Amino acid sequence: MTVESFAVDYTKAKDERIFDYGTADTYPDQLYAYNGIANGVTGFANVTADNLSQFHEQGYLVVNDAFSPTEVQVALDGLTYLISGQNPDFTGLMYERKAQGVDIEALPTEARQDYIRKFMWFVDHEPRLHAMAYHPQLQNIVQQLMNDAPVLFQDMALVKPPRIGREKPWHQDHAYFDLPLTTTIVGVWIALDEATTENGCMIVQPGSHRQGPVVHFQRRDWQICDDHDRQQAAMAVPLKPGGCLFFHSLIHHGTPANNSSSRRRAVQFHYQPQSTVKSSKEERLAIFGADGKDVTC
Repeated sequence: MTVESFAVDYTKAKDERIFDYGTADTYPDQLYAYNGIANGVTGFANVTADNLSQFHEQGYLVVNDAFSPTEVQVALDGLTYLISGQNPDFTGLMYERKAQGVDIEALPTEARQDYIRKFMWFVDHEPRLHAMAYHPQLQNIVQQLMNDAPVLFQDMALVKPPRIGREKPWHQDHAYFDLPLTTTIVGVWIALDEATTENGCMIVQPGSHRQGPVVHFQRRDWQICDDHDRQQAAMAVPLKPGGCLFFHSLIHHGTPANNSSSRRRAVQFHYQPQSTVKSSKEERLAIFGADGKDVTC
């Protein structure tokens, strides 16, 4: 599998299902061991200058109860609508590899979502999810973090189905983006179900964004090597529905598999500064790729 194969074609016809490209179902037992639970502030309105400084120092900021139960349900309704297939222009669904052979279209919408891994590029197809991505208070915090007007350039919903939702190995999001390394890219991860240490909440390594870029390898995914020497203990980021994680594009993070019986649905948005000038894939791989470097995994 090449790096290019990680750029999934989501423009296929509606009846052409796209399956997860990740490989292997197992990983080292202690890969997502954590040393504590990340603390957070409650509500967008209570984010202070000290909280913003924490983002730059630690690489992340947790805001609990960022969205109300009503806003969370509205977003879930938007995802359910997209799953139903009633919008023929939306083709951005990816299914878990273990869904191959399942007659998904014959299932009711409620059951169908338990085979989905990811939604991509839905903001322009679903106004309820568009509203969440452009929430004024969320946008205001992102603007303060990057000192520039934020531009949404990636939207996805990450769905870890019960028992079959696979891991997302340790990685840096910037390794996926053709944007200059100096760009402050802010990811925003919003829990729509309760995200727990049992069903695959985010695990982050505080301060790792200040170590700079790390070489990524194609193993179970486009990822940091499992035996990478992590210089600081990891923290788990469990979130209640409506909780929100802001994180730097260079922070090391990953999520373990969901072996529980509970769903773990979330949406994720990435914002770049308005002044950003796009770089090239070749420039990105020269930084994050292993070719020409004395590194192995």
